[in-house]
Amino acid sequence: MNIGYLTEFDLANFNPTRCPRDKLGHWGKCDRIFQSLRNTGITVDPIGNLNKEIEYKSIIPKIKRRFYKYFLRQIFLPWTEEVFNREYARQFQEKLDRVDVDIVLTSDSNLIAYLDRSNPFAIWTDTPYAGLIDFYPSYQNLCSETQQQLYNLDRLAFQKCRSIFFASDWAANIAIETYQLSPTKVHVVPFGANLDREPDFETIERQIQSRSQTPYKLLFLGVDWVRKGGNIALEVAKALNREGIPTELSIAGCQPITDEPLPDFVNCLGFLDRTKPNDRQLLDRLFAEAHFFILPSQAECYGHVFCEANASGVPCLATRVGGIPTIIRDGVNGKTFSLNASISDYCEFICEALSTLDRYQALAFSSVREYQIRLNWSIAAQQVRDILREQH
Repeated sequence: MNIGYLTEFDLANFNPTRCPRDKLGHWGKCDRIFQSLRNTGITVDPIGNLNKEIEYKSIIPKIKRRFYKYFLRQIFLPWTEEVFNREYARQFQEKLDRVDVDIVLTSDSNLIAYLDRSNPFAIWTDTPYAGLIDFYPSYQNLCSETQQQLYNLDRLAFQKCRSIFFASDWAANIAIETYQLSPTKVHVVPFGANLDREPDFETIERQIQSRSQTPYKLLFLGVDWVRKGGNIALEVAKALNREGIPTELSIAGCQPITDEPLPDFVNCLGFLDRTKPNDRQLLDRLFAEAHFFILPSQAECYGHVFCEANASGVPCLATRVGGIPTIIRDGVNGKTFSLNASISDYCEFICEALSTLDRYQALAFSSVREYQIRLNWSIAAQQVRDILREQH
């Protein structure tokens, strides 16, 4: 079975050290999908490196964007325009004509919406565009024109697909309900942890056993303080310390937004880049020492970092939104809380879990187990490969 994996990127020459930060997450995810499928023993051709000059040079979308922004106070997304996506389909058509593939796979609906091929199509993504609208900050207050384009791109792409893979039940349910998809062609396959190397589980075991009961160590890692719920993580650490429970909070990825000086028990480390050896070593140490990874996101399609925390034997504390409940199973590899949960709800769970070392270590080892059996790219890629084989 030969797969042609379509992305806008040049995966054959992917180098995270030269990737723009705003593209790194999506480009990196596509590279993980590409590499993990190839590691299952099937042939996967990366097809991409799109020429997006037409999008950058077109005048009309720029005018429309300013019109919506300044006159209607709405957001217009030029990349959703049909003319651009038809041009990308034309480019992919030429590229596919030069290779021999059995299945066309992508992670972006817009790339195949207007592509006309006899090959079976498949998508593996974290959410349909319908899941982003009015959920993510950058997809709020969209003009009706852009919303309609997004729905149309999904609809056209899903109609072509023989198999559609989503990383979470939340995303799958949105797609089924919004586009009246047959549940038989929709599959939930969680993404894995974005790690450069497989964890040494003997080392992880020693790290878990070396974590003392106090001080409690919480780790927050996110690039968006507001969307990732950084204020909640900070308030949890404050509340525990007020109750006389020594607690440390390490913050990486962003600078806290607060009107007050940060307490001494908060350690701000700024943005850490896993492609840099020193930053990677520091991140590994933070995960090794943390009792809990806390990320109370207000909006989240998935969250690879939860899988990474579990890989280090760190249970997760998060909100019950988006795709997070597919990753975190309450009492197994962490705990999810409602968006209106109180700070005391978080504190009570933390204190209960750390009431005895045996109780905490059981949760930490269970978290590692979840990574091993569910939340890694090897398992995920094998599931997708096997389903594609059955349907080819």
